[in-house]
Amino acid sequence: MSIPEFIYGTAWKEDRTSALVLKAIGAGFRAIDTANQRVHYYEKGVGKAIQQALKDGLSRDELFVQTKFTYSSSQDGRIPYDPTAGTRTQVRQSFESSLEHLGLDYLNSYVLHGPSQMSGWNVTDRAAWEEMSAIYDEGSVRHLGVSNVRPNQLKELLSSGKVKPTFVQNRCFANMGWDKHVRAICSENGIRYQGFSLLTANPYVLKSLVDVARSIERTPAQVVFRFSQQIGMIPLTGTTSRDHMAQDLDLDFTLDDKVMDAIENSFIG
Repeated sequence: MSIPEFIYGTAWKEDRTSALVLKAIGAGFRAIDTANQRVHYYEKGVGKAIQQALKDGLSRDELFVQTKFTYSSSQDGRIPYDPTAGTRTQVRQSFESSLEHLGLDYLNSYVLHGPSQMSGWNVTDRAAWEEMSAIYDEGSVRHLGVSNVRPNQLKELLSSGKVKPTFVQNRCFANMGWDKHVRAICSENGIRYQGFSLLTANPYVLKSLVDVARSIERTPAQVVFRFSQQIGMIPLTGTTSRDHMAQDLDLDFTLDDKVMDAIENSFIG
């Protein structure tokens, strides 16, 4: 499957996960993001929905499935690997657990959920990336990615990792230039940037776009998502509303340069 232009995110949905993923697939989403981190995600519920969609006639080749390896410091008691094992073993065990949860024999994208510390790219991160790269080399993953990463950490990964990430997935704040420094590194290195919390992290932006959205008969959320695509992002949405799912995918319009410039530069703190 080709790189998606919009992804459905499954965080914080708990027992509703399966039903909402099926609803998203029914609305037209063909890319699903999750993580093997039970405190925020229910990966097994995502797998249940995927298996139902495949039984209903969806081809595996039509579906982009992305999950993540999460360090134990960001897990609760339900850790999907042996926390006393070495980092590479933890990655391997988590990956195998994800395949079991999802009922799949390969993943489209496997993402390091975040570096092991707030700054730097240390020996633990290098070991995690080495094992992810080994899984990639084996053909069980089509793409690798890293999430919650800062500019210097991404530069260190690019200088040390054998396999370059296809994706960076970060929370994206308008008052920080929509993560412009990380996006610039991505652009320079042919990495696709996935932006999450585009709406929830920027409620004041939505309020400011009411008139713009009304003038083109769209919603403020549609304007933000279309803006993100036009500057090269792959947006994520986690909406639970079928109407909003349909609206999120209805982005067949182009924002003019004036509107784009205002959205990109008007909110920087």
